[in-house]
This record gives sequence, C-alpha cells and structure tokens, in this order.
Amino acid sequence: MRDVLGSLASWWAEGKSSALATVVATFRSAPRQPGASMAVGSGGEAVGSVSGGCVEGAVYELGNQVLGDGRPVLQRYGVSDDDAFAVGLTCGGILDVFVEKIDAESFPELAELAEAVEAERPVALATVVAGPSARLGKRLVIWPGRVDGGTGSARLDDALRDDARGLLDAGRNGMLHYGEDGQRRGEGLDVFVESFAPPPRMIVFGAIDFAAAVAQMGAFLGYRVTVCDARPVFATTSRFPGAHEVVVQWPHRYLRAEAAAGLIDRRTSICVLTHDPKFDVPLLEFALRLPEVGYIGAMGSRRTHSDRLARLREVGLTEAELSRMASPIGLDLGARTPEETAVSIAAEMIALHWGGAGSRLAERDGRIHLTVSP
Repeated sequence: MRDVLGSLASWWAEGKSSALATVVATFRSAPRQPGASMAVGSGGEAVGSVSGGCVEGAVYELGNQVLGDGRPVLQRYGVSDDDAFAVGLTCGGILDVFVEKIDAESFPELAELAEAVEAERPVALATVVAGPSARLGKRLVIWPGRVDGGTGSARLDDALRDDARGLLDAGRNGMLHYGEDGQRRGEGLDVFVESFAPPPRMIVFGAIDFAAAVAQMGAFLGYRVTVCDARPVFATTSRFPGAHEVVVQWPHRYLRAEAAAGLIDRRTSICVLTHDPKFDVPLLEFALRLPEVGYIGAMGSRRTHSDRLARLREVGLTEAELSRMASPIGLDLGARTPEETAVSIAAEMIALHWGGAGSRLAERDGRIHLTVSP
C-alpha cells in the first residue's frame, strides 16, 4: 500500500471512494512481493502496480466492480497452460490479490495511518482477506501503544495484535492463519499484515569517494543512509548528496551511541570503507559484537583483510564473531569504479538477505525467486 497511500489519502480526504488491490500472497516466480498495491479511483484513475503489467487490466476491472458493489474479493491470478495469452502471469507465477473498497466510513483510520507512514512512525495494518463473508475486509491498525478497529472477535484481535507487532518489529509483511477462536491454525481466517516500519538503516563509515556511490545506492534501495567520518574536512553534505545525514564523529563512538539509543537492529547494514586500522579496528570490534545487525561489510585488499583479521583477533574477537564480517566487501563482479563497487556491495547485501547465491541466472536451472518465509 505504501506506493499508493498518497493517492488513497487524497481521495479519502475529498470524500471519494476508491478500490485498493493488494498482493497478499505469491507463489513461484511472481513479479511483485506481498504488499504491492494498485488503487483505482472513482473517476477511473489508476495508480500503482500489482504485477508489473501482467494482470493490471484485469485487476483494474475488478477494482471498478468492487467500487460498484462494495464487496471485497480475493482473486488468484496465474499462468494459463491452455492459453499463455489469457489473463494471467506469463512468467509462471501466481498472485493472490485482495481488492476492497476504501472510504471514510470503511477505513476511518486512513488519514492517521498515512500521516504516520509519511513521518516514518511504525504502524501495522492487519486485514481479513479470507474467511466468512461478514469478516472480509475487517481490519486492525496496530500502533506501538494502541490498537484501532476490530475483526469482530476479541480473541482474534488479541492474537493479531501480538503477531502483527512481531512482524512490524522485523519490518516484514505476512499472511497469518487463524481459527474462529483466534488460535493459529491452517484453516478458518486468513489475515494479511502489512508492516509500515521506518526505512532500514545503512551506515557508511569512511568519507571516501567510494562512500558517495555506496550512499547513493543505499538511498536508491530504500535505506536511510548515514555517512560517518571523524575528519570534518571530508565529512560534508556537499560531498555526499545521496546521504540523508553526514556525521562528524569517531566511527566506533558514533556506533556505540546509536546502539545505546536502540537505533541499531537486524535491518541495519554497516559498510566500513575506512580501511585504516585506527578507525576500523575499534569500530569492527564493537560492530561484530552487536546482538543484532543485518550486514557488516569491510572494504580492503586481501592484505588489508589479513592484517585486519590479525588485529581483531588480538583484541579478543572469536572466529564466530569474525565470521559475521563480509570482507573483502561485495560480490565478485569485476568492479573497478566507485559506482561499480557500490553495485557489488548492494548485490552482496541483497543476496545475503534473500538467500541468493550471487551466480548468473542464465547458468542456473529452477525457479528464479527463492521461497522465503514471512
């Protein structure tokens, strides 16, 4: 919903109805992930995408139908073996798309939700997408300190509150299955939870030319990027226009303060580009002992890497702690320029996050997209 939330909120504020189509589950090589959305306005407007073009026309027509009769629909779209040009995904994937009518009466929390997402405050939206018709489209809005809305079942609301907050903490979307009594099971009600967590963080240490390219790449991927360096002459906003903030501070002191403030978590990526022992050894000594962090990569040649490992062992890091570090940083793409190196670093982060091998797809058999549990 994030990509179409602005349009939804605008129509909502004008008293207009709209239809929201959301991908709630995918199978095989689906082009979009759960949470991808398309909105259809009462004036015929369409924004967003659920499939990258494969089934947009069919979803648009279904959106207009839901706008007319107000009844939510869970529709499955997939490739047709008999006719590859029929409505479906010619990539071989399957999408489950939930289409519902949105207006001030059915979704009174929308304006506050949109405001929270814009301000990067955490909130989760849980919507019943399958089950008894009386429950379809019922939703909870889960804030850190309260819950709005309801599904019609207090037990289900209590279970959803806790489960949705778990997904929100992890920054993940997911489909949850419950019985009528609110117990987790494989039949009864299907509830899609969409998490609007603040953007994941990327902290780039070392105000070098490669850092500018890495910061720009991180911002492109949706990270909130910080560049940190102890040297004020190099750590300037003019040198790093792609970063959200530039901090002049000793790297290990900055990271320690951020961790103490609870601002480092499993969605945080740390890129150490200093390759100077006086900076990166105390920094990595602390970073590699963090209880949760998404990625830690350190730049340097093979010789620099070997020297760095020796220094880190001298300060007491274990082999298990050292194994958390990706060094030399990035995948072997043959990169030379700062921009190419930034691509190789981003590629490694993506591969580690999704469990990819980093090999050429043309040289592999089987599915393109791996199955990842929510």
